Amino acid sequence: MDLEFVQLGDTGLQTSEIQFGTWRFGKETEEGNVEIDETRAHELLDAYAEHGGRFIDTADVYGGGTCEEWIGDWLADRNREEYTIASKIYWQIREGDPNSRGTNRKNIRHRIDALLDRLDTDYVDVLYIHRWDDETPAREMMKTLNGLVEAGKVHYLGTSTLVPNEWKVAKANEIARQEGWEPFTVAQPRYNLVDREVEGGYLEATDHYGIAVCPWSPLGQGFLTGKYTREEGLTGESRAAESSRFRESYLTDENFAVLDELRTVADEVDATVAQTAIAYHLAHDSVTAPIVGARTVDQLEENLGAAAIDLSEEQFERLESAKGGPFADI
Repeated sequence: MDLEFVQLGDTGLQTSEIQFGTWRFGKETEEGNVEIDETRAHELLDAYAEHGGRFIDTADVYGGGTCEEWIGDWLADRNREEYTIASKIYWQIREGDPNSRGTNRKNIRHRIDALLDRLDTDYVDVLYIHRWDDETPAREMMKTLNGLVEAGKVHYLGTSTLVPNEWKVAKANEIARQEGWEPFTVAQPRYNLVDREVEGGYLEATDHYGIAVCPWSPLGQGFLTGKYTREEGLTGESRAAESSRFRESYLTDENFAVLDELRTVADEVDATVAQTAIAYHLAHDSVTAPIVGARTVDQLEENLGAAAIDLSEEQFERLESAKGGPFADI
């Protein structure tokens, strides 16, 4: 099973229908262990590439920068031009230095050079701002980002978000277009069958402006894999077991109703619960390509198997209506 290519919004760039997220590479657990070491990271990248995957998503803070270094080492033995690499900048990297955070010009220019060095490449295909910076004027940010495009260090600009901020993106893009600068052409919101906050204005805006939508957390931090039940809830072995935030956000009757319908549809299409949750995105008209991650090659191959699943319109609608979006009752 090889992944197919889809167009990345109005950019003209082709992207894998499922993108690979590397946020666990080099990540240390509370016990001080590395969640995914370099050997396994390269095994995962190998598996993704073997299935035709060509879009690798990272960030300059993943693993404190080691994630990008490992990707760069892996790319050294391959044709860089065959892969689309996306990275992100925003979070503070030096304690006590407020200028090492956000999208101010000083920080952006420093961070792009550092991440390109770690990736051992001359450019990234997509550069995301990891979160919105309300302290930096949109004009300054867009002018600085445009400079990176003109310098050939970045091909396309993206914006990653946790909460809907479509009016801010639209305002920044309006400034960019008025000045002849590069606008945001890719959006990376949190979106899945239980986290529905971007439905409504955000997805309407991305549809209208031809902005690609590449959601992160398509499995709702693991809730949509089906490993949690009403009866057992969080077990001591779960990484989320001590997280009251996870419990309050995901282990609700409303979300378990979604999981019930997801299990039913998964049985109908002879797929796993996780594959069916990802297949929902693949069938979604407003979604370009979801971003999946994995701790093991088996998990990754299971997630990529979603590309072989065809949901009927009726199954898609059942999943969508299992939980109302933010404007369902209006």
